[in-house]
Amino acid sequence: MTSREAYKIWAPSGIKWVDWVRPVPFVKQNHSAANQVMNHDIPEVIYLDVVQKDTAIILDLPGYESINEGLALAKTGWRPIPLYNGTYEQNGAMALVNNHVINYSLLWGAGVLKSMELDDDAPPVFLLDSNRTHRFKMNVSVFDNSWDIYKQDLPTAKYFIQNGIKKIIVRGDKIHNDLSLILHKFQNKGISIMFTNGFDTPEEIVIKEPSRKKEKEN
Repeated sequence: MTSREAYKIWAPSGIKWVDWVRPVPFVKQNHSAANQVMNHDIPEVIYLDVVQKDTAIILDLPGYESINEGLALAKTGWRPIPLYNGTYEQNGAMALVNNHVINYSLLWGAGVLKSMELDDDAPPVFLLDSNRTHRFKMNVSVFDNSWDIYKQDLPTAKYFIQNGIKKIIVRGDKIHNDLSLILHKFQNKGISIMFTNGFDTPEEIVIKEPSRKKEKEN
């Protein structure tokens, strides 16, 4: 399967939410991660048992783990939306974030997703790589391909509400700063923000108002 074919499976034409699928990881065919150790077993989701039409999910997990879990949620009726926006290093260089495993896993995941029948109005589960915020450089030769998620990378609060989304569940180990800036504004517009570590039932949380410095950075 080519990257172009995989992109069309993740973002089929005319389907709600797929306009937010980021094309960056599909730009080139990448098999360089094939010999890396990866686990593509689809996990069991224990924090949600049925699809909730009024709820969107954000999976903020390391590397390709959000792809695995996104496909697990797709089996119960959610539509996975990849938001990965990281770039690739030059041949022979080292990078802060391994985006090759993302590309390879999206190609693999497209084959799994293709066999599923999702409703056209299935609620979205957005896929993020929590490693995107890694910015520790061992030396100047390391390529900094860390990245942030910005408000334009997600639908607006108005769009969510107009399409019946009243709650957003974040699944991860914490709420990262770039995401908290966006979620705080959603919360102010009346969208409930919930959090789960993947084991516990999602609980509503309050996102603190970000500092002005962080708002300017975003």
